[in-house]
Amino acid sequence: MALTLYKKKRSFKDTPEPVGGKASGTGLRFVIQKHDATRLHYDFRLEMEGVLKSWAVPKGPSLNPEDKRLAMMVEDHPYDYRTFEGIIPEGNYGAGTVIVWDEGTYEALEGGNKKEQEKTLLQQLKKGSLKFKMNGKKLKGEFALVKLKNAENNAWLLIKHRDKYAKESDITKKDKSVVSGKTIQAIEKTSKNIWGSSPRKNLLQKNPVSNELKKKRPRAKVKRPRSQKL
Repeated sequence: MALTLYKKKRSFKDTPEPVGGKASGTGLRFVIQKHDATRLHYDFRLEMEGVLKSWAVPKGPSLNPEDKRLAMMVEDHPYDYRTFEGIIPEGNYGAGTVIVWDEGTYEALEGGNKKEQEKTLLQQLKKGSLKFKMNGKKLKGEFALVKLKNAENNAWLLIKHRDKYAKESDITKKDKSVVSGKTIQAIEKTSKNIWGSSPRKNLLQKNPVSNELKKKRPRAKVKRPRSQKL
């Protein structure tokens, strides 16, 4: 997928979400964003071809190899979406609160430089079986994304490989952002990364008392002298 579908679904004058961005650095990046939209889920994103290949994971990732987490592949997202944390306003696609739940680098199990790894991963993506190692703050070690055969709507499974990082404990209980240290609820209450329809509207929303005073303020009456008869 290209960013055409991503841009088609959004009105960037009404949402603070990124439009583009250019990949940089020697390593491939990943981000997992916890997203409280219509339904709470986790957006699992891997850098490839200068964009973020993306999957929506309803239950979130697991460190337990016995868990096979459903992951629905969605449209590609721009590279700059890696750092997005804030609120997508009501009326926009994906409206809700977003935090950066985990982020870091990832690599193909076969190794190689960034270009070689990307080529390998794209081939695996096409075949429907991705295998990679994650170097995040919460997720570490080997994982796999496997596309379900004969499944509709791009359904995949996110699976943890058995290695020294595998655990039975629920990693999603670590519910704070790795960027701000805040939970979804805290971001919802304090985030300034919200976009309104206009600067004036934003100002009035931030100062509702001032706005009401303006509405209720009576107009001053000016007394004019009566004309005198000669």
